[in-house]
Amino acid sequence: MESLKQLVQNGLKRHPWLERQARLVVRRMRARTGYPNWRAIQQNGPRLPRIDPGSGSARVLIATSVGSHLPGTSLESVLAAALALRGAEPEVLLCDGILPACLACDVTWYPNQEQFVRHGPTRDLCRACFTPGADMYRSLGLLVHTYSSQVSPEESAAAAHTAATVSADDIGGYRVEGLAVGEHALAGTLRFFARATLDTEPYAEAVLRRYFQAALLTVAATRRLLRTRGYRVVVLHHGIYVPQGLIGEVCRQEGVRVVTWNPAYRKHRFVFSHDDTYHHTLMNEPPETWEDLPWTDQMERELLTYLKSRWHGAEDWIWFHERPEVDVAAISQELGLDFSKPTIGMLTNVMWDAQLHYPANAFSNMLDWTLQTIRYFATRPELQLLIRAHPAELHGTLPSRQPIVEEIRRAFPVLPPNVFVVPPESQISTYSAMSACDSVIIYGTKTGVELTSVGIPVIVAGEAWIRNKGITLDATSPAQYFSLLDRLPLGQRLDDATVARARKYAYHFFFRRMIPLQFMQPRSGWPPFAVGIHSLKELLPGAAPGLDLICAGILRGTPFIYPEEQIQADAEPEWEHGKVHA
Repeated sequence: MESLKQLVQNGLKRHPWLERQARLVVRRMRARTGYPNWRAIQQNGPRLPRIDPGSGSARVLIATSVGSHLPGTSLESVLAAALALRGAEPEVLLCDGILPACLACDVTWYPNQEQFVRHGPTRDLCRACFTPGADMYRSLGLLVHTYSSQVSPEESAAAAHTAATVSADDIGGYRVEGLAVGEHALAGTLRFFARATLDTEPYAEAVLRRYFQAALLTVAATRRLLRTRGYRVVVLHHGIYVPQGLIGEVCRQEGVRVVTWNPAYRKHRFVFSHDDTYHHTLMNEPPETWEDLPWTDQMERELLTYLKSRWHGAEDWIWFHERPEVDVAAISQELGLDFSKPTIGMLTNVMWDAQLHYPANAFSNMLDWTLQTIRYFATRPELQLLIRAHPAELHGTLPSRQPIVEEIRRAFPVLPPNVFVVPPESQISTYSAMSACDSVIIYGTKTGVELTSVGIPVIVAGEAWIRNKGITLDATSPAQYFSLLDRLPLGQRLDDATVARARKYAYHFFFRRMIPLQFMQPRSGWPPFAVGIHSLKELLPGAAPGLDLICAGILRGTPFIYPEEQIQADAEPEWEHGKVHA
């Protein structure tokens, strides 16, 4: 399958018809291996109960929308089945080809962007998206709503007119009755191009208008469905981009609870949030949820063991280096950097990812932060700045087409002699390199959670989840940021009390906010996980504690916090007079 994708990228763009057919074959092959087979699963045990529409059961909308988004359909079909087994009335929303652009579209599948501008996904992706997704959900006996059934001809025409006539410069800030329609359309466009800026893309405006029209249609469809079906709660993945971001916006405006989710870093685990995308909720989570955790030696051992495993990714869904270079002397020699001198680490993100508005950011975007930071360190020759570009720029699901290294090179043809850059393809271990630094500056990476847990001071300039936890030095303006840099080098590690606080938060983050679903099994290729159950009995109440907690959160609004520390304590044997009591 991947070889077919390479063919598409490397030559088939000269033959548009063949290109579309090859892409379609890839999508269909992935679909056959990626969708759970609910018909077969139900043959091994109970089937889902038939819910009487007038029974007063909690009606839940599973707003998958993009049927070919296999991570979404896999987990959300599990949630639909589990909720039905608990007496709820789940329904599903899928796009049936009405959206002119969506999450399924990106530049790797449309190297010939002119074809996408002319036809969108209708002639290829939509055919491999709606039907198999709808068939999978209907095999569970679920009611599937379509976008086209919720949008009137007048609304469709109005969306097309607005998308065609609003100035391109005004789209990003465009709002409909208070809804940030333009922000999500712009985020979707940046994701399509895998870029943080669009000024060098000749088809950028045309693609942006497609996402803008899709965002307007999503608002119309979601609003009508919510007002006619009376949902208690809506469940969706991501919570950003098009269409998911707009569904969440409409739910909040209509007073309907919304639950978002995303795969966690750890294998078998997922992050769920109430009311907003986890990009926001994790950053603004009140410390009261974790700071009074009763800390034990076992919790500390489990945390430190997991954090060490992240150097190689052994316990995670995705990792970037098979054999990372961890030897500090070798790293120093490769870079020509002297770690005996005060060195400040700097970790970047993938520039295009989750380009949303965060009021706490000190800078307008990550690129501005990066370039201003280099300019600052050019005036501090007594310090070394070690910039580590994120490996996901090359090895992520959607490789970046605007690498930070190229942007740095464009702004600084000759780097200041005290600034060193590790490119994304380098095998240098981020953890090893940062451990040798005096302190580390971050924008949005979750690595700040890990670094502070081992005592490394961290300065936060962007939307990192470690912000607001009483652990890091947080900047909310350029002036404040540079005043923090003026204090460098710090010359010491975090004190014991701060490290203890950081470890409590890290445990909360990696063990409690990341909820285990052991039956979601890792797999090679795409999607990175698949449903690994043989009977619906495995989804019944009591069969999986993580699933019970998630369903309770969806149906009753209880916190999505898995009490790992209690479960571990309950599992520990008690020693008394030399005997073990289970």
